[in-house]
Amino acid sequence: MNLFNIFSDIEKKDAEAYERVEFTRRKLLKTTAFAAVGTAGLLTTTLNKAYAADSDVVDVLNFALLLEYLEAEFYAKGLEKGGLIPESDRMVFMKIGEHEKQHVEFLKSALGSAAISKPGFDFTAGGKFPTVFSDYSTFLVLSQAFEDLGVRAYKGQAPRLKGNKDVLLSALKIHSVEARHAADVRLIRGLRVWTSEQETGGAPAAVYEGENLLYQHDAIDLISLVTPKIVQRESNPEMMAEKIVRESFDEPLTKEKVLAIASPFVVTA
Repeated sequence: MNLFNIFSDIEKKDAEAYERVEFTRRKLLKTTAFAAVGTAGLLTTTLNKAYAADSDVVDVLNFALLLEYLEAEFYAKGLEKGGLIPESDRMVFMKIGEHEKQHVEFLKSALGSAAISKPGFDFTAGGKFPTVFSDYSTFLVLSQAFEDLGVRAYKGQAPRLKGNKDVLLSALKIHSVEARHAADVRLIRGLRVWTSEQETGGAPAAVYEGENLLYQHDAIDLISLVTPKIVQRESNPEMMAEKIVRESFDEPLTKEKVLAIASPFVVTA
């Protein structure tokens, strides 16, 4: 059974010119930890009341739970492999792994009996990434891909939660922590912390598809807004304006696209 069938069944049942960002990993992790505590602290009884009669919310939270299962298992396996993660980075991934486990437990508690079971995973994606747990650079590529995918996935589902403010708030708390994870992984890799279709760092291109829009709300031309402000200091203002614009806004991904990207890593349901 593939991921599309899983969620179909659930729905039926329930109806380099830039300066680097100047912060340290330690500060980033400290901020992340505070955010994670805030998420775990929200009473699940409040959530249960909020979505009790809302199958849309159940579907969104189970979708989130699938991705958190994937991330939590990925970091658990990576940390089990002796010599894979350098000691200098090990604490970072221990923290990220702890956060992902907290997210899993939180979502399972909120969903109760409606929570999907943990599936089996193949982090080689059928052999596409055979060295994921023996080569640190491959591990980092997938870590970046999973975190960036999670950020876009949460963002894509936010509109479906607009009628349930408590649930939406919880999802946003997890969303921002995932974004901090992604930024920290990018720092480890020596990349800029924001996403770009032009700089995937070797991660699957589908994770960043449609990320660099030059318009917002289908009408606001961001290039025309930015260009006049930099024309005095740039030799090619339009090119620089485009680079600024395409990285100033993160775009969502639909559930269908997220599942298509995640499917190769999920082997049982």
